[in-house]
Amino acid sequence: MDILVVGGGGREHAICVSLSQSQRAGKIYCAPGNAGIARTAECVDIGVFDFDALTAFALEKNIGLAVIGPDDPLAGGIVDAFEAKGIPVFGPRANAAEIEGSKAFMKNLLKKYNIPTAAYETFDDYDTALAYVRTQGAPIVIKTDGLAAGKGVTVAQTLEEAEKALHDAMVGGTFGTAGSTVVIEECMTGEEMSILAFVDGETVRAMPAAQDHKPVYDGDLGPNTGGMGTYSPLPHIDPAIVERAIEEIVKPTALAMVSEGRPFTGVLFAGLMIEADGTPRTIEFNARFGDPETQVVLPRLESDLLEIFLAAVNGTLADADIRWSDEAAVCVVLASEGYPASYPKGRVITGIEDAESDERSLVFHAGTARNEAGELVTAGGRVLGVVGRGAGLAEARDAAYAAAQRIAFDGAHMRGDIAAKALPRG
Repeated sequence: MDILVVGGGGREHAICVSLSQSQRAGKIYCAPGNAGIARTAECVDIGVFDFDALTAFALEKNIGLAVIGPDDPLAGGIVDAFEAKGIPVFGPRANAAEIEGSKAFMKNLLKKYNIPTAAYETFDDYDTALAYVRTQGAPIVIKTDGLAAGKGVTVAQTLEEAEKALHDAMVGGTFGTAGSTVVIEECMTGEEMSILAFVDGETVRAMPAAQDHKPVYDGDLGPNTGGMGTYSPLPHIDPAIVERAIEEIVKPTALAMVSEGRPFTGVLFAGLMIEADGTPRTIEFNARFGDPETQVVLPRLESDLLEIFLAAVNGTLADADIRWSDEAAVCVVLASEGYPASYPKGRVITGIEDAESDERSLVFHAGTARNEAGELVTAGGRVLGVVGRGAGLAEARDAAYAAAQRIAFDGAHMRGDIAAKALPRG
């Protein structure tokens, strides 16, 4: 069957590559796609919010399945639009995608169903929020209620930093309407972990755990980004803790969504904090594949991704064949100079073919394009996700950095410590 993937980043590149390995996959289209995705799928110049054009294209091409990648169109009702036209689509409806689209909704849901998370309060008045922050002190976490491309969270270590984050969001309009309401949380400490799961209503099929690196600089310093790298599995976290998080957080959340009349179909992404005593608590939920977590999880999938998607859409996920490789994967993000603030575009990229010459390495394009001369150039803050695979994490990490160092563009930046915390010291 022919497939339409909606989106144009590293996550969608990884999805397209995995789908292309399915025996049932026909032609793959990606809207809008990017220069790397164009090697696997036919890119279609339709924006992710042009629901009318996307559904018309899907009907014209007799698309057998649409797969929605990004968060914003999910929150905006893209799945509802496809379903209204009778087009099979993988992803949550708008009322289920609200678990990511509104942090206040998500926190209230967890509170109602006694699912572990940080203590919090929600505010839509700046002065009241400011008074609360000053009462609580630092460290404290300030989150925009709405979607902010992964950048609407500030873990403030000082009161001054918290007050600035609050002002930027609620008064300065840094995040537009997303910051008109904020969630203010206690600052949890411990080890972060991401669990992605295929979900079909009450059925939850968890993927291997991963760990993201959000801050832009080594040692978790600097502002938060959409993600500077990730790895899977997590050998330094007890598998029993992973299972506990699935049983106490992910599965109860799926059941809670059903109870609320918002059954979730798609990928439910739990961002978790593992406290010192091993207790998992919820940081956030996303309503789609994570980026760059997808780039290390999907390369470990040994089953047919298309069959899993179809099973979820058809309500048979419980019976789906889902198997994972024991190998490790590490993703190192190459970012543009200045990211996550303003950054230049159009800088020529070289060395990708050399990086991909190692069979252990994969390069997923996040923000790339072709210029008028046909050269590959930067077109985003996060430009490439360079993935290394290996029998263990150390081997995968070595492969990722060896490949990343073969790629060059002016101002390229990467963290040098991705996955380092999971390796034995010595």
